[in-house]
Amino acid sequence: MNQIKLFLQNEHLGNSGMNYLIFVSAIVLGLLFKGLISKYLSHTLYKVIGKKEKRVGVERFDELLTKPIAFFIMLSVLYFGANHLTFPTEWNIAPVEELGIRMFMIKGFSLIYIYSVFLIVLRLIAFFGILLQKRAEESENKMDDQLVPFAIEFIKFIAYVFLIFIILANIFEANPTGLITGLGIGGIALAMASKESLENLLGSFTIFLDKPFTVGDTVTVGSVTGTVEKVGFRSTRLRTFDKSLVTLPNKKMIDAELDNLGMRPVRRVKFNIGLTYETTPEQMKSIVSDIQHLVDHHEKTNKDGKVRFQEFGSSSLDILVMYFVDSPSWDNLIDVKEDINYKIMEIVKKHNSDFAFPSTTVYLQK
Repeated sequence: MNQIKLFLQNEHLGNSGMNYLIFVSAIVLGLLFKGLISKYLSHTLYKVIGKKEKRVGVERFDELLTKPIAFFIMLSVLYFGANHLTFPTEWNIAPVEELGIRMFMIKGFSLIYIYSVFLIVLRLIAFFGILLQKRAEESENKMDDQLVPFAIEFIKFIAYVFLIFIILANIFEANPTGLITGLGIGGIALAMASKESLENLLGSFTIFLDKPFTVGDTVTVGSVTGTVEKVGFRSTRLRTFDKSLVTLPNKKMIDAELDNLGMRPVRRVKFNIGLTYETTPEQMKSIVSDIQHLVDHHEKTNKDGKVRFQEFGSSSLDILVMYFVDSPSWDNLIDVKEDINYKIMEIVKKHNSDFAFPSTTVYLQK
């Protein structure tokens, strides 16, 4: 017992044993209880900001916040324990005001500590983003689905700007007034240097104000056709029909010719079918008449369809088939096309004709 007291009272490298004990105990207790404390703080925080919201449960909130809070707690405990320790005087370590190990350690720890708080803020922003996205899914307005991701990105951008200001002001002790002035001059220079990025940012605002499309619309931009998944600061993401993800700059989305397929009240189908030259005029008239009746009276087409014997092809008698599907949906379009194609085959077979294929007839003269 006396040996323990002696160890706690004696100094080792400029610090008493008690100070070392406090430091080690703080780290051990932090490692043991950081998970429990972080979950408790996460639940308390959820009661304050998310208790009335049933769309996102406390489990999802804990998943986002527990680790950042635990990291923050561990840093706080480490600071509390290390605050009781000092460098030995015989090491002649430079004071914190001068460039040296002490300054690097304190500045470095402060930087990590600020970042740990920033992580918690980012996770809170992500939680509100999920919450707003759930609300947007419940509304029929597609604009909500497009606006929420953009707003979350904008808030994160503002948070990063504040983080930079806090680091510069507190870690590097920069003058806030000088920072704002420098930001204004630097912003002008940056805007001139990144002209395309600025155009893409302005393009995103144009998309929101002009509303040429919203999230969920199927659009064609140049040679790319796909469904709009997200509109960001710089670019818009399209999911093509073969499930690849194409990212297009917002500048191109407003400068290029854009066909919003989702805004079409109908979808047009146009193709030719070729029948063999053995088909008689009577057969041809009956086939054309039956196909016209088919496209006029199908439950998912309108009466603007046209079916005509169009021309004499090189190896077939060509019939033009054109009709309009009463839906902008791609799925409805391909389903109706398949159904009508099957019935056209039945009509041709019913009238004892057949589809032609490229062929050549050779006549031999003696």
